[in-house]
Amino acid sequence: MSDPVPGTELLSAEHQQLAAQVRDFADEVVAPASYTYDTARRLPMEIIAEMGSMGLFGLPIPVEFGGQGRDYLSLCVAVEQLARVDQSLAVTLEAGLGLGAMPILNFGTRAQQERHLPALARGEELAAFGLTEAEAGSDAGATRTTAELRDGHWVLNGSKQFITNSGTPITSFVTVTAVTGKRRRRDGRTEPELSSIIVPTDTPGLTVLPGYDKVGWHTSDTHPLTLRDVRVPEENLLGERGRGFANFLSVLDAGRVALAALCVGAAQGCLEQAVDYAQRRIVFDRPLGDNQHIAFTLARMQARVAGARALMHEAAHRLEAGMPFGREAALAKLVSSEAAVDNARSACQIWGGNGFLNENVVARHYRDSRVLEVGEGSSEVQLAIIARHLGFAKALTG
Repeated sequence: MSDPVPGTELLSAEHQQLAAQVRDFADEVVAPASYTYDTARRLPMEIIAEMGSMGLFGLPIPVEFGGQGRDYLSLCVAVEQLARVDQSLAVTLEAGLGLGAMPILNFGTRAQQERHLPALARGEELAAFGLTEAEAGSDAGATRTTAELRDGHWVLNGSKQFITNSGTPITSFVTVTAVTGKRRRRDGRTEPELSSIIVPTDTPGLTVLPGYDKVGWHTSDTHPLTLRDVRVPEENLLGERGRGFANFLSVLDAGRVALAALCVGAAQGCLEQAVDYAQRRIVFDRPLGDNQHIAFTLARMQARVAGARALMHEAAHRLEAGMPFGREAALAKLVSSEAAVDNARSACQIWGGNGFLNENVVARHYRDSRVLEVGEGSSEVQLAIIARHLGFAKALTG
């Protein structure tokens, strides 16, 4: 067997084999096409189909539902290798599973699982998770979208924004969080009752608005949505009524582990590009990397990758073991997103003027990585979670 992919040396042989397979696919299929699709701002459905044929969209889905039956770390391994060369395709996989399929697997009824998971596992369909609104993101309690139960149907009204995978040709449904009533808290006050409801994309009243003009992630499919008297059957409720808040927190905790893997992949990709350039770029008759400052910069980039990857692996292992992992997920997301941003900046500096050209992957990482400190919980949210685990819950209110 050839040498394992960097960062997988302590993983199982199965994980190493998967990493090598996805790395080869990323280098041979994804990387050569990335600039073209980034410029066109189009999700390459033909590459998505290849990823589906490889079983990537079914990695953590049980075999009984058409998946690969592998662990969550396998998803992280695949996402990391894709993110080295193309963050947009990596987040398409990460969100398609973490935000699209996993809520159905974790909270859905048997009928919902049998209806949706096989096609999602094959990559023939994609699903989205509609949480964020103009006034509700980190503050999910400010959700304004409503769902009223009338004559055996949920009638939804509201809007969502920044919804990944919501407008692709194969998007089959969006799981929407909505206020379904009020409930009384232990202190006597009332608060919105949040629930999650499956909304097929062909439902009248659901409108997928034009995609955003984003700084980065140009290939990733991201849209705002509006819901106007959208009617879906009562059985489209996902999980228990009123458990939407708790369920989406669980979804986000697990999603942060996979997104941390994306961040690690981006940081690793920048490191590899910077090392390669420092070796072949000749300045004053010697390789650029012979300059101590450049060598030390590369060493710091390696340290960021190693630390971020260790935290991501720890969070993934705890998730699989059924142990509490919310703090570890927050640590992994915080450190890895900062590593991706810092490594992108360092790589562009080492590449000099060439690092300012979008045809080079380091420039795309520089644009793409900025959102990693915002998406699926900003750095401030991660700090709040970590602070709470340290016993400083009161600090979170101001």
